[in-house]
Amino acid sequence: MNMEPIIKTVSLHKVYDSGGNQTIAVQDVTLEVAEGTSVAITGPSGCGKTTLLNLIGLVIPPTSGELWIGNEAASLFTEKKRAQYRNRFFGYVVQDFALVDDYSVFENVEIPLLYTHPRLNKKERRRRVEETLDKVSLLEKRKEEIANLSGGQKQRVAIARALVNQPRVILADEPTGSLDSRTSEEIFSFLMGLVKEGKTLLMVTHNPELARRCDREVKMLDGRILSSGASNQILIN
Repeated sequence: MNMEPIIKTVSLHKVYDSGGNQTIAVQDVTLEVAEGTSVAITGPSGCGKTTLLNLIGLVIPPTSGELWIGNEAASLFTEKKRAQYRNRFFGYVVQDFALVDDYSVFENVEIPLLYTHPRLNKKERRRRVEETLDKVSLLEKRKEEIANLSGGQKQRVAIARALVNQPRVILADEPTGSLDSRTSEEIFSFLMGLVKEGKTLLMVTHNPELARRCDREVKMLDGRILSSGASNQILIN
């Protein structure tokens, strides 16, 4: 396993300013994440978990501090390069699935491929989508409308969409939060299977049992890292 950090943050801060009122969402977060490991980010609502995930995934910029992806400083990325990383390096999975309801399963999973450069032809897009749907056991549902799927099936479509560009890092924000216990276990087991294949998983969760089963649990409070579980795979300062 490659023990070099794939993600590193140094004194990361994020402050939101609304009408002169400042809210500190993330403060002084320094961490390193080794490739091929699973990290659970836990803590009470409003503690900064999702904001930290969005900072790492280049969805929002930090107010101060530094984010490194591999050996590259994200602050030096052009907007085009940031978009490329969001599209191909990271795969994002969220609690409410964020699927297009009037699209088919196939069309939802295809979306990231439409923004890939260089552009992929239709045949290659079809091959990638069907290969990924087969991986999440939904190939037979490829023509189905999203509205006709169960919650677990919708989440698997969302995971397929996150995987279709073969990202190195999966960012999962409460991926089992709206699912029943059995379906939650199925989705979590699938995500952990991706880690065994070499993917890196950063997962926000309120589920303490799932958090304990990750390589590392990072507990947050008031925007800071409060504590982290022992591991020689991930270093938290």
